[in-house]
Amino acid sequence: MIDLSLAEITAIVGGQPRDLPDPEQRVTGPVVIDSRDVRPGGLFAAFAGERVDGHDFAERAVAAGAVAVLATRPLGGAVPSIVVDDVVAALGALARAVAQRLGATLVALTGSVGKTSTKDLIAQLLERIGPTVWTPGSFNNEIGLPLTALRADAATRHLVLEMGARSIGHIRYLTELTPPRVGVVLNVGTAHIGEFGGREQIAEAKGELVESLPTEADGGIAVLNADDPLVRAMSTRTKARTVLFGEAPDADVRAADIRLTEDGRPAFTLHTPTGCGPVTMRLYGEHHVSNALAAAAVAHELGMPADEIASALSEAGSLSRWRMEVTERADGVTIVNDAYNANPESMRAALRALVAMGGAASAAGGRTWAVLGQMAELGEESLAEHDAVGRLAVRLNVSKLVAVGGREAAWLRMGAYNEGSWGEESVHVSDAQAAIDLLRRELRPGDVVLVKASRSVGLERLGEALTAGEGEVAGS
Repeated sequence: MIDLSLAEITAIVGGQPRDLPDPEQRVTGPVVIDSRDVRPGGLFAAFAGERVDGHDFAERAVAAGAVAVLATRPLGGAVPSIVVDDVVAALGALARAVAQRLGATLVALTGSVGKTSTKDLIAQLLERIGPTVWTPGSFNNEIGLPLTALRADAATRHLVLEMGARSIGHIRYLTELTPPRVGVVLNVGTAHIGEFGGREQIAEAKGELVESLPTEADGGIAVLNADDPLVRAMSTRTKARTVLFGEAPDADVRAADIRLTEDGRPAFTLHTPTGCGPVTMRLYGEHHVSNALAAAAVAHELGMPADEIASALSEAGSLSRWRMEVTERADGVTIVNDAYNANPESMRAALRALVAMGGAASAAGGRTWAVLGQMAELGEESLAEHDAVGRLAVRLNVSKLVAVGGREAAWLRMGAYNEGSWGEESVHVSDAQAAIDLLRRELRPGDVVLVKASRSVGLERLGEALTAGEGEVAGS
C-alpha cells in the first residue's frame, strides 16, 4: 500500500540492503509483523519478542509474497532484507515519510477511557465523506500506529489514529511520526495512574497531543471535552482552534434530552453550530454519548452536515472486539463481553450500562450479573478502587457479583460485602473456569451478564465461552 521502491525504503530507514535482487522493486502491499498476514507485494517487519523471534519466519514471509524483510540481523539463505539497528525506529521513520506524502487529513485521539469506541465512531462517520483508514482495535503504540499509517495510500482522505500513553513524552513521540491536523482529547481518568502518579500527570501526557497541532491559521483543530476540567484547560496549551464537545451549555457540539431506551441504548438530540438532529445509538450505555459527541465534532469540522452526522451515529456500531459486545443467546440469556480492558471509569460506566440493560429484563424476573476481574496498573490506589467498584455494584442494585481472580478480586468482593451484599449476592471465585461452572448452574432466561476486567486477566475468553453457551473456557 505504501508504493515505495526497496531503494527508497532503505534510504528512509537508514538500513543496509542484503540480497535484494532488484532495489527498484516496489512494495505495494501491507507492512505486517506476523508472517501469517503477509500479502503479495508486502513488507515483513521481523521483531524479536520474548516468546517468538520474527526473524525465524523470514523465509516463510518471503515465500508468502513479501518483497523483503525489515530485520536487525543478516538472514542468510538469500532472503531479501533491509538490515537496521532498530525495527521499531525504522517503522516509525517509514510511517513519517509516508504520512508526509499523503494528502489525507490526519485525526488523532487520546483519552483515559473510550479511545477505541470513539475511534470506531469517527471512522464510520468519516467514511461517508471519503476513503478512511483507521487504527484496528487498540493498535495505538509505537508499533501499531506506524503499521496503521502505512496502510494509507494516495486515495486515502482521512487517517484516524488512536494514541495511547505509557509515560510523559510518549504521545509527543507518536505525533512526531504522524503529525495530526485534528487532535481529540476525550478525558483524563485514572487508567495507568500507578505508572503516572496522579491525574495531573496523566493530563500532562494527554495534552501533548494538542501541543503538537498546527496553528489555527494552518488548519489545526483541537477537539476537547467541555465536561472534563482537565481537558478543557488544555485549550491554553495549543495554538490550534479549539472546538468543545459535551453537555456543557457552551459546548460547540453538545447533547440535549439525553435518555436511555428500554434496552439501555442512549438517545439524544445532537446540536452543532450548523444544525441539529435526533440520535438513537446502536451501542449500549450512556457513556457512549460523550464518545458520539467527540466523533460528531470531528465530522462537523471536516464538512459533514448535522443531519448526516445524526443519521450516521444512529447507524454506527462497534468495529472492535470485546467492547460492550452484546449477544442474546438462544436460551434467553444476554451476554455483554466488555473484557478488552478495564479501569475505574470504564468499570463504573459498564455497571451502569448493565443495570440499564437489565431494567426491562428484571420486570420479567431476569437478573443482572457483574462478572468482574482485576483492574491493572492502579498502583497505591488499587485497593480503594476495587473496593469502590464492589460497593457501586451494590448501590446500583446489580443482582449478582462474581469477582474472578486473586487479591484484587477479593477486594471487589469485600467492597460489595461491606456495602451490604451478603449471602449469595456476591461471590469470589479463583479463575475463569470456576466462574463458568458457577454461571452454567445459575443462569436462567432473562438474565443479563456483564464480563469485564483488564486485558491481562484474559476474561474475554470467559465472555466468549458464555456467548457460545459453553462449559469450558478456551485455553484453560
